[in-house]
Amino acid sequence: MMKKGMLPPDIMFFSSIMQNLCTEGRVIEARNILDLMVHIGMRPDVPIFNLLIGGYCLVCKMKNATKMFDDMVSYGLEPSNITYGILINGYCKNRRIDDGLILFKEMLRKGLKPTTFNYNVILDGLFLAGRTVAAKEKFNEMVESGVSMCISTYSIVLCGLCRNNCSGEAITLFQKLSAMDVKFNIRIVNIMIDAFFRVQRKQEAKDLFAAITANGLVANVFTYSLMMTNLIKEGSVEEADTLFLSMEMSGCTSNSWMLNLIIRRLLEKGEIVKAGCYMSKVDAKSYSLEAKTVSFLISLFSGKGKYREHIRLLPTKYQFLEEAATVEWFAT
Repeated sequence: MMKKGMLPPDIMFFSSIMQNLCTEGRVIEARNILDLMVHIGMRPDVPIFNLLIGGYCLVCKMKNATKMFDDMVSYGLEPSNITYGILINGYCKNRRIDDGLILFKEMLRKGLKPTTFNYNVILDGLFLAGRTVAAKEKFNEMVESGVSMCISTYSIVLCGLCRNNCSGEAITLFQKLSAMDVKFNIRIVNIMIDAFFRVQRKQEAKDLFAAITANGLVANVFTYSLMMTNLIKEGSVEEADTLFLSMEMSGCTSNSWMLNLIIRRLLEKGEIVKAGCYMSKVDAKSYSLEAKTVSFLISLFSGKGKYREHIRLLPTKYQFLEEAATVEWFAT
């Protein structure tokens, strides 16, 4: 019995609980909430089913997600654009792009107009699957249909083109969008800095980096990592060092991933002393060398490694590799 004056829980109450459970991957518990709602005579709506479909997609249980979609229809509810988008996204994230495309076509047959979200999901799925031609066709279809595009759309397309070795096309599109005065975020700027470096248009990459502040953006760790690793690659180690100091002064703190990446790039260029300096920074920040970095160090400084003779240029802490080198040398 409800206490006098207390209102019974409404659908928003149950929806909030289910959303939290689904976000945490506790979909079975969320499904139990649905059963409870039905048991007490409450009729679940489309957003409730959307939560469960999304929850099952999140934990990669696409069979359950599809069944929930079918149950929703059986219950007399019409799936919305959002419903289709959630399920299509689940298929794409689980590398089932063809199933996603079938569902997209079904949505069109039912007279539902695709939204920006629907197109973004399909574009991302096609690029992830390496189906660049189909992705470009779908993007052109989106443009021609008049569906509005958001910053996420441009990010997906530019990143997808670069990921599939079409950096030149990404640059052309980026320049067209720039001429249209589209405002980019730092993620897109990062993508394009990488694209310019990939096609050896280094000065344009540097110019784009230099214009970040003027465009009202703030460079992040990934931005600085891109710039530094490419500067090291081209032999501009001192310039990379200066950039690192500039980054720290700006309040952007290096993380473990960035420092490990820099160390590996310096070692690849034979810059042992500089690599040692950044290894010391790892220690100073109480970070650890990644397994990939340690493995690379061992291959270079132990046994018949090409830099075995220079091991004492590394910080003392890492000269244990010399013992490994000696043991391996006697074993041969």
